[in-house]
Amino acid sequence: MGLIKAGLGALGGALADQWLEFFYCEAMPADVLVTKGQRREDKRSSNKKGTDNIISSGSGIAVADGQCMIIVEQGKVLDVCFEPGEYTYDVGGEPSLFAGGSMKENIIGSLYAVWERFKFGGQPGKDQRIYYFNTKEIVGNKYGTPSPVPFRVVDTNVGLDLDIAIRCFGEYSYKLMNPILFYANVCGNVEQDYKRSQIDEQMKSELLTALQPAFAKISAMGIRYSALPGHTTEMADALNEVMSAKWRDLRGIEIVSFGVSSVKASEEDEKMIKEIQRNAAFRDPNMAAAHLVGAQAQAMQNAAANEGAGSAMAFVGMNMANQAGGMNAQNLYQMGQQQGQPQYQTPPQAPDGGFGMAAPPPPPQQQAPPPQQQAPPPQQQAAPPPPAAPAQWTCQCGTVNTGNFCSHCAAPKPAPAAPAPWTCRCGTVNTGNFCSNCAAPKPV
Repeated sequence: MGLIKAGLGALGGALADQWLEFFYCEAMPADVLVTKGQRREDKRSSNKKGTDNIISSGSGIAVADGQCMIIVEQGKVLDVCFEPGEYTYDVGGEPSLFAGGSMKENIIGSLYAVWERFKFGGQPGKDQRIYYFNTKEIVGNKYGTPSPVPFRVVDTNVGLDLDIAIRCFGEYSYKLMNPILFYANVCGNVEQDYKRSQIDEQMKSELLTALQPAFAKISAMGIRYSALPGHTTEMADALNEVMSAKWRDLRGIEIVSFGVSSVKASEEDEKMIKEIQRNAAFRDPNMAAAHLVGAQAQAMQNAAANEGAGSAMAFVGMNMANQAGGMNAQNLYQMGQQQGQPQYQTPPQAPDGGFGMAAPPPPPQQQAPPPQQQAPPPQQQAAPPPPAAPAQWTCQCGTVNTGNFCSHCAAPKPAPAAPAPWTCRCGTVNTGNFCSNCAAPKPV
């Protein structure tokens, strides 16, 4: 009974697989990377009992744009197609009476297929499958650094070279460039679909790991971390170079674009970088002088805004700072002017006067006088007399001072008393040395 059942199964299966088949794939959604080709069947089709995973010789296969088709036989890739269109499968398929060629050869091949199935108990002894790969750009893959990633900041203008920690967020897209590698190393024989959610977590983890060496390549180009959103092409190239061994050479995947939505360094690092860059700008004496003038003006405004003894103490502090020494704004401006002036030097002249001409003799008045006629060295000028000592005044606390404020209680120097009025003989009351009416002098 077993042999009869196997024989009937082999004959029925071979006859059912005589029909030619048409394989196709509908538009693949963005979350599907690989899907199995489907045999077209409808209510008018008579090919409803064909064996699964068997392709009849002469069957048609349709490939759409954005898809790649591979034919797998016995677990090995037999054929691959990247171009859209319709193709006829005529290599290694199940023999069919409807395939092109000699009818005699088709009949002999079909009888041989029945015998082969009989040896396997009525079932075919081979496995043939069609897979379609999504070769469109897979977009919308989000990433984010859960912890700060080191980034080297290099600024040759100010001699800056330090490592900071940044966080970045955004999206990236990738594409299947080599479906054969992806089939062999990732998906294999799938029953229906292979979705990107099955590999997203692994890819995201590897991407975050590759960010650090990719950032090192970007910083070596002199690109600042704040300018990363404007250099996404360089970032994608750097990531492809870092991850080529795992993604391109192992899985056949390459990054197409890399978007940076936000990049942020810690407040301490940002403050430190800004301070270093600002201090480096003050190497220019003109900029340092302008900053010093602005700081002094702001200090005077703050001192004038204080009430009571606060303003007096502020001005005392400014006077003490000026008297203690330090850089003056005027001196800085002079240094800037000196650095900006070009230094012209007389080029050395050839012994023959240049251009092959004899050098003219020096004029007689430029000849040095004999030693006995040289003028005596100038005598050292007398030192200028010392400045007169400032007038002293006594504060109400009893301290003797010479400045405008008391050094003990910071009380301001009292204004000089107004002169006493006097009456001229013409009857006019005056305060000056002469009468404002008759110009008579003030009586002694």
